[in-house]
Amino acid sequence: MKKTTTPFYDILGISSATVCLVHCLVFPLLTILPLGLSHNPFIDLIFAMIGLFAIFKIIKKSDLLVSAILIISMILIWISVLADLFLEIHLNLIFIGGFGMIMGHFLNYKSHKK
Repeated sequence: MKKTTTPFYDILGISSATVCLVHCLVFPLLTILPLGLSHNPFIDLIFAMIGLFAIFKIIKKSDLLVSAILIISMILIWISVLADLFLEIHLNLIFIGGFGMIMGHFLNYKSHKK
């Protein structure tokens, strides 16, 4: 018998990762416009913490593939966020990690439907 988590954490993870990915893709374009916006790495940190909460609830009860995708994606996101926070280096790993988080949560969500 396969253990599954509630779809709530998958929906939380999918929505958080999607909003984070859109934020990371669109925000650099908005800084070109003279709106007075500046990048704040703490916003990325909040998204990473929401994602970390969601995957802690999911990886305990999901299969190995989904757990591996989510853990690797979260590591990539945290490397990028911490590099931005402490070293002020913007890494593109956050895009790969965000896409991986969306895919991992989506795969786990699809496993609930079976």
